[in-house]
Amino acid sequence: MTSQEIRQKFLDYFKSKDHLIVPSAPIVLKDDPTLMFSNSGMTQFKDFFLGYKTPTAPRIADTQKCLRVSGKHNDLDDVGRDTYHHTMFEMLGNWSFGDYFKKDAIAFAWELLTEVFGVPKENLYVTIFEGDASENLERDQDAYDFWKSHISEDRIINGNKKDNFWEMGESGPCGPCSEIHIDLRTPEEKAKVSGLDLVNNDHPQVVEVWNLVFMEFNRKADKSLEKLPQQHVDTGMGFERLCMALQGKSSNYDTDVFTPLIAKVEEISGKKYTGILEDEKDIAIRVVVDHIRAVSFAIADGQLPSNGGAGYVIRRILRRAISYSYRFLDMKEPFLYELVAVLKDQMGAFFPELEKQGNLVTEVIKSEEDSFLKTIENGLIRVEKLIEQTIADGSKVLPSEEVFELYDTYGFPDDLTRIIAEEKGLTIDEAGFKVEMEKQKLRSKADSAQKVYDWVTLETKPENFVGYDQIESETYITRYRKVENKDGEFYQVVLSSSPFYPEGGGQVGDKGVLENATESFEVLETKKENGLIISLINGLPKDAGAVFYAKANATDRKNSQANHSVTHLLHEALREVLGTHVEQKGSYVGPDYLRFDFSHFNKMTEEELALVEEKVNHKIKESIALQEFRSIPIQEALDKGAMALFGEKYGDSVRMIQFGSSKELCGGTHVKNTIEIGHFKITSEGSAAAGIRRIEAISGDKSEEYFKNLENQIHELSQLLKSKDVVRSIEKLMEENASLKSEVEALKKEKAKGEIGEWKNAYEQKGNKQLLVKKTSLDAGSVKDIVFQLKKEIPTSVTIILSDADGKPMITVGVSDDLAADYQAGAIVKDLAKEIQGGGGGNPGFATAGGKNLDGLENAYQKALNI
Repeated sequence: MTSQEIRQKFLDYFKSKDHLIVPSAPIVLKDDPTLMFSNSGMTQFKDFFLGYKTPTAPRIADTQKCLRVSGKHNDLDDVGRDTYHHTMFEMLGNWSFGDYFKKDAIAFAWELLTEVFGVPKENLYVTIFEGDASENLERDQDAYDFWKSHISEDRIINGNKKDNFWEMGESGPCGPCSEIHIDLRTPEEKAKVSGLDLVNNDHPQVVEVWNLVFMEFNRKADKSLEKLPQQHVDTGMGFERLCMALQGKSSNYDTDVFTPLIAKVEEISGKKYTGILEDEKDIAIRVVVDHIRAVSFAIADGQLPSNGGAGYVIRRILRRAISYSYRFLDMKEPFLYELVAVLKDQMGAFFPELEKQGNLVTEVIKSEEDSFLKTIENGLIRVEKLIEQTIADGSKVLPSEEVFELYDTYGFPDDLTRIIAEEKGLTIDEAGFKVEMEKQKLRSKADSAQKVYDWVTLETKPENFVGYDQIESETYITRYRKVENKDGEFYQVVLSSSPFYPEGGGQVGDKGVLENATESFEVLETKKENGLIISLINGLPKDAGAVFYAKANATDRKNSQANHSVTHLLHEALREVLGTHVEQKGSYVGPDYLRFDFSHFNKMTEEELALVEEKVNHKIKESIALQEFRSIPIQEALDKGAMALFGEKYGDSVRMIQFGSSKELCGGTHVKNTIEIGHFKITSEGSAAAGIRRIEAISGDKSEEYFKNLENQIHELSQLLKSKDVVRSIEKLMEENASLKSEVEALKKEKAKGEIGEWKNAYEQKGNKQLLVKKTSLDAGSVKDIVFQLKKEIPTSVTIILSDADGKPMITVGVSDDLAADYQAGAIVKDLAKEIQGGGGGNPGFATAGGKNLDGLENAYQKALNI
């Protein structure tokens, strides 16, 4: 059975059991403050379990893209080292929301595995929760009794709380679980050791394949447990492990989930994969084929590599793959991007985002490879210098602070530093490096540390967002909870009628005030969590049950919604001017400005930018009224031509915003008419990432301020120039400046001529050769002219000039033609450039290098004297 057939058979089975089959949610989570990525199949159903939303069906099944690389669930360091851990993996799952429970969940799992997939019953073991006295939790006797009707009792194993009590996180829905383990060993191995002794003992051929979670509790912030109003089932089966079992393999990497990718790596690298666990080459190949899947899906779902948050995690995964291929596959040029096409062929039919975003994914990965390979090359220079200094200090251990700086500041892999050090007979200060890493983690943890208490419920009133229609409302606090962080003590509140827009869809959350007759509190931010609109206030009311009045900041809201509406008009204009390949890839909408990222591979021309501005402002002046479809079936919205963004998770009913021909699915706040936007002005256009351009712009009040500032600047220039014709006056100044520059250049040449005579007499005789090492403040052009003249006029000479012109270090080397066989200008300048933390090059007769460390010129001078 192929992996595609296995996936389809799973879904068909549960469809026959009256389950609604739903697509995978995006792997990147944009509106969940507790998680960056979907790390389990149940992530997209959290609101159902918590009771914040009504399930779309009582029974659901799917395959979910998951990523486990941070937080509680982090498998990154295990990837490549064994046969079954992955960063990105598929989790096949079936769910019951208050419908069937343990009996049917167990029966479905057994029937599918043994009868549909044909797994031999004698290869299976199951675990149940043994109970936990500290939490007054009894043994899961019901699960035991139901399993007895399917499997012999000696194959039912008691499991502790760690293995058999599943929790979503520090708080939230949880419950006992029952794992199904499969023994894939040979009959000879099974005869020697019983599978019973190997379950949950990290044996590579006795692995958990399916986990049935019986959600019946809610873990509160104070760690106590309370019963959920309904009982739910949440199951997760590792797709890759299932393929390993059904295809008769001993490693996930030997299945057709990975073999096409491995074959491509073999073809490009010329290295043969043997599947040996300890072989560094094979580990590298496993890392590469695993990580390319994680990175590709994340980018396709809208998460670009970056230096912070989820983007940093994706960049880290990709750089780990590049580092392994550089060190163990001898791949010094970009190649990972070539694997995207193979991945598309494998999985594009089931995950259409790979097909749709394939070109973007390819370009982004290639760009990241180019960048990081340069980082490695520059890092190698720094490592060599560090090694030289360490040896000069009479030590054999590289200091931890410098190794950590290479890793943390310059992105150079610490394990690559270890390898280079070992080749030179050195080591790194491992204990010190761990201390530095721990310091960094503690700093990061301190910055993000937050203690969140349990909700205190006051009212059972409905909790509604009224901000589309009004920015002020009479309201009640329905629930509140205390929050403590590095800035102090605050309170999060949920309101019965909230006019505060929660951060989402690129738009910032509303600020404002919450007040009554005696008290007033500042609303510092508004966010959405598990379906609840939560506003953060700077204190707890004395009477939290009183009637309050909520007011959003009117000016900020007005400007934010003008900027949000204009992003829709901008999106449409970009597609008209550049082509329909343009798609939104991210945005920021605030009261001061807007940022819009979109797919496009070239820098926009001035003409294109002007045309986009013209089109948007034309739509603004047309005074187009907003047409809002507040709740419309998603298919109907798409049929009307609405733009849906890849990487977003939409429900069955959506909100569609229309301004004339511009139609988008959007939850943000908007102007009632485009004329309210005022004027649109692009302030910058640049690259956000490979294949992604970024426009920053302003509208409304900020646009007025922009043109007022321009008017003031022109007035000030007119006063300075004592002329109303500012353009002609500046042209005249430029002409005068050009004339003065010519005079300065002539003076420089005269000065250089004077220097030549002095420098000719400054050469030192070194045997039968001559060396000049000279410091100067002459500019680079003058130095170049002099060096070329000297290397022609002075035979058997090496000329080295160190310049500090304009406060920047520059080294210039010239070698006379008759010494070309013995001395290379490029090699000399490369060696000396280490002292100024720079690099450069040229040809055997002439080379230059610039750097960052001006103080290093003295070291370079002393070093040059020894040539």
